[in-house]
Amino acid sequence: MTKPDIRRPLTLRDVSEACGVSEMTVSRVLRNRDDVSPPTREKVLAAARELGYVPNKIAGGLASQRVNLVAVIVPSLSNMVFPEVLGGISAALEDTGLQPVFGVTNYSAEREESVLYEMLSWRPSGVILAGLEHSPASHAMLESAGIPVVEIMDVDGTAIDSVVGISHRAAGRQMAEAIAAAGYRRIGFLGTKMPDDHRARKRMEGLTEGLAEHGLELAETEFYSGGSALAKGREMTEAILKRAPDLDFLYYSNDMIGAGGLIWCLEQGLDVPGKLGLAGFNGLEFLDGLPKRLATIDACRREIGERAAQIIAGKGMDGVIGGLRVELTPTLQPGDTIRQR
Repeated sequence: MTKPDIRRPLTLRDVSEACGVSEMTVSRVLRNRDDVSPPTREKVLAAARELGYVPNKIAGGLASQRVNLVAVIVPSLSNMVFPEVLGGISAALEDTGLQPVFGVTNYSAEREESVLYEMLSWRPSGVILAGLEHSPASHAMLESAGIPVVEIMDVDGTAIDSVVGISHRAAGRQMAEAIAAAGYRRIGFLGTKMPDDHRARKRMEGLTEGLAEHGLELAETEFYSGGSALAKGREMTEAILKRAPDLDFLYYSNDMIGAGGLIWCLEQGLDVPGKLGLAGFNGLEFLDGLPKRLATIDACRREIGERAAQIIAGKGMDGVIGGLRVELTPTLQPGDTIRQR
């Protein structure tokens, strides 16, 4: 199948030409009419999916064929990371006439497809979505949308249009340097199931690469699925230290499970950071209320949201809207859980 060369919203004619049936038949299939044969229906749907075609749900008489909405798609709202990103987006759009509309994927590629399809059908003025990894169908829809697209949180990969974020591999390497400099030698990694969280996977890869430069390697790993929670961090910490009591450093894929691990360690009377160092990721404000402040890396969450929204609104970089790459620099916050030498 040959895709249209021009970056523009796709039409019924594009789908019609791709699958060899009339525009009327394509319209019937996409409106779920039952007067189309199953083989033809499947042929039309396959062509639409491959092209990334999304039907237009807004009124045909609307001159601009666009609404003043910005589709914002994130993996989770229960994770404390993303509300701050959304706050940055909302603040940056406040005086632009654009309104953000939020969708949640629960770290599911299939769910992202569904949310993206529904949001694009209302012809928003732009899309902001987390991550660089998408299913082929989502990728096709984004490429064919004909509107500004900003992928956020991660710059380790190829963007569809614009991207704003940090290098998670660099963040992992930065933590490896801090661990090695403090003299820790037996390191464990605790985090989410890697197929579901690409950014955590990249941090672990960066950590592994950075440790290798100092002749070190990960001694143990502990993974979990589901949402991040203090209780999950406690459970994981107990499990990994029961299995490998000689570990002297635990690196958590996020601050929430790291805080749970820290609380468990302090309850057990473990010497933190003397005998056991701990660190998380994200730089969440709630860490200030812990008995010891967990070492972490500030992931620039609010600034990422603000910069992404500014690109959509044409407020940054001399009014340029598409094709921008903004890489922010995460900051190590050693807190009270890494030895100071």
